[in-house]
Amino acid sequence: MARVVVTRRLPDGGLDPLVAAGHEVVARDDDTPFTHDELCAAARESDAIVCLLTDRIDADVLDAGVAGGRLRVVANVAVGYDNIDVRAAAERGIAVTNTPGVLDETTADLAFLLILGAARLASDAERDLRTGVWDGWEITEYLGVDVHGATLGIVGFGRIGQAVARRASGFGMQVRHHTRRDTGIPGWTDDLDGLCAASDFVSLHTPLTDETRHLIDARRLALMKPTAVLVNTARGPVVDEAALADALHEGRLFAAGIDVYEREPEVHPRLLTAPRAMLLPHLGSASVATRVRMAHLACEGALAVLAGTTPPNLVHP
Repeated sequence: MARVVVTRRLPDGGLDPLVAAGHEVVARDDDTPFTHDELCAAARESDAIVCLLTDRIDADVLDAGVAGGRLRVVANVAVGYDNIDVRAAAERGIAVTNTPGVLDETTADLAFLLILGAARLASDAERDLRTGVWDGWEITEYLGVDVHGATLGIVGFGRIGQAVARRASGFGMQVRHHTRRDTGIPGWTDDLDGLCAASDFVSLHTPLTDETRHLIDARRLALMKPTAVLVNTARGPVVDEAALADALHEGRLFAAGIDVYEREPEVHPRLLTAPRAMLLPHLGSASVATRVRMAHLACEGALAVLAGTTPPNLVHP
């Protein structure tokens, strides 16, 4: 029987695979995050860790797992794994798994919500309604931009990016996409600058790496049309938050729909006050069914490693 530490509260039923396998599952009664020292202690005393993207699994935590002589796998309940030092884990013989595939459609739904909501100034209009600012219909009030027939530029064309493209086709949008390598799919371009300049909407779906940090910076924001909308459901640091806030405040970008932030849960104060910004608190995969499936897949990845097999969701450096 293995000892599996779960760092945060998971949705009801999320731990069923571990429970059914008969392993010792150690989890807190509340949802208090582990401190770095507590993560090190957990690594030292467990065979597996099931963690979330808010847990920083760095070399110190992994070294503690090596010192304890037990830690074999870190299972991340997320597709992204920038919170884990994957290379350090591989060097120490510790497997890392994630949860690809199960959240694609739900996250794409959320991305399209942001496309629609930001385009039609939904957040600003709702705020005015709730606070009593709105005093009746006017023909020149809350004038947004049309989604139907517009050009959508998708940056990163994995499963989520492609799911967004399918939704866009239902709105008659012209879809182009950018990746580092030719996808062989119509609409691909290797020119990210050109994509930003030509698109009415730019939606981000890249992982966070050294190359994608501040991929959308002040220079690329300046390339975008003043009528364009930027949407980010990838990772916060892919966008220079301060530069985005400046572009919105100065009217150089029409609107933005943002679900992820550079220093979550902190949000840049100028972005919080920016006009035409639809801001959500990292809801990308937040449906009951999807979050339970994510938890199950993470647990199943851990179980596979503990059983001495290679899980399909193994992360490679």
